[in-house]
Amino acid sequence: MPRFLTTMVLAVGGGLVMNAGFPDLGWWPLIYVSLAMLWLALAQATVWRGFLITWVFAISFLLPHLTWADASVGLVPWVALSIAEGAFIALFGAGWAAVRRSPLMHGRATWWSPLAFGLVWVGMEQLRSMIPFGGFPWGRIAFSQVDAPIARIAWLGGLPLTTLAVATVGALLGLAIEAMLTRRLVLAGVAPIAGAALFISGLFLPLDTQATDGTLRVGAVQGNVPNAGLDAFSQARQVTTNHHDGTMALVESEPGPIDLLLWPENSSDYDPRADEESRELVTSSAQAAQAPLLLGTNDYSPEVGRYNSMLLWSTSGQVLDTYNKQRPAPFAEYIPLRSFVRNFSDAVDLVQTEVLAGEGKATIHVPVAALDRVVTVGTPICFEIAYDTIVTDAVADGAEVLLVPTNNASFGLTAESTQQLQMTRFAAITTGRAAIQISTVGVSGVVAPNGRLLEETDLFTAEQIYATMPLRTETTPAVGLRYLWHWGFLLVPVILVASAAGRSLRERYDW
Repeated sequence: MPRFLTTMVLAVGGGLVMNAGFPDLGWWPLIYVSLAMLWLALAQATVWRGFLITWVFAISFLLPHLTWADASVGLVPWVALSIAEGAFIALFGAGWAAVRRSPLMHGRATWWSPLAFGLVWVGMEQLRSMIPFGGFPWGRIAFSQVDAPIARIAWLGGLPLTTLAVATVGALLGLAIEAMLTRRLVLAGVAPIAGAALFISGLFLPLDTQATDGTLRVGAVQGNVPNAGLDAFSQARQVTTNHHDGTMALVESEPGPIDLLLWPENSSDYDPRADEESRELVTSSAQAAQAPLLLGTNDYSPEVGRYNSMLLWSTSGQVLDTYNKQRPAPFAEYIPLRSFVRNFSDAVDLVQTEVLAGEGKATIHVPVAALDRVVTVGTPICFEIAYDTIVTDAVADGAEVLLVPTNNASFGLTAESTQQLQMTRFAAITTGRAAIQISTVGVSGVVAPNGRLLEETDLFTAEQIYATMPLRTETTPAVGLRYLWHWGFLLVPVILVASAAGRSLRERYDW
């Protein structure tokens, strides 16, 4: 088979295989196969070929992975997002080609080349999680591994360190195959053993799930809305009524005492502080549960724009605390470059009042009578769960449990919500906190502090959850060292690539 055709098969196939490692298929071992395929595809690549090969790989991965964007906003934005984000992943191919072809990889350096591969990969993921417009961390390979031993590394180093480990294992598999094809038998035998050792290393890290500061009894309501894509937003009154009715069903089932009632993002699009009908539904729900209600709404009080807010609503109808989403989703909650983007899709006009960025940590302070104290809960809203620093900052600010409100109504029956639930599970491991993801339509779920999924709802169903959540105040290394991991795994790969490129130039031109 000609070299070009082989490379394209590996690139396209590797991207498709990577997608199969994520939900809804969720065959997580395939992530390592896909990375090995990319390793082989880039074996002889120059910098520009490395960029193009990896771009093909990335688009092949992202198109099926982000089909929820097609369901939500249409074909053109979905393809554009996949191509644009694919270009960021393609930077890995260029960077890795520069490193692999440099003097740094000559001679015995073959033995550490999988680690270099992993460093360049995690650097790329860190970069695309920051820029442009705040970044887009969806599809980071570590998220796929929540059921694998290697995911436990998140307790130590969060997303960056886990990503490094996953990418290095994939590269070791690729190196083993390459060594076998070139009859370097010692390397072919040692590389997979090293990969297996790294893969199971997470088993030696302690993941404690016990409560250290009492428990929080949470009643969470998935009210459900019509499966109507973006038209679901026109059902605001019905959405609030559904969550009120779900609350009544939860209370009538007599689950036990409730310390906090939890509704999802957008569960009361009409702000109950300004809308009397919403106020009555929200207040009566809190009174029925005999507990404060944490719910999602829109705050239109700014002169320009609005906030995507979570309100803590008392049984007497007062607001006890608020959190405004600090990382609105670009091209969904606000439209950068609106006049330019309109040339590709008129869906941008559906966003008429743009969401503003809130300030402060993603935390809410809940008075809990049964504990005779205030409990701080982490409340990253929807896509914010993908941003590791938002979650770890909330825990550093005192969050004892994670509550992740989201609205998946516009994504239909795609894998968007199950992909997001994996992120919630990963955040639980990273922070050592129990978590609940509560969605308007599902998938909602309860997660133990070790990432184990304890309970899960179905899509587009009206369901309720009652869970006793362990409260924990211990700080994991991933939280305590969060800025070291966050910036270190961006700067070190940049230095590595720059050093490799510099040495190649000096060697080429005899500087």
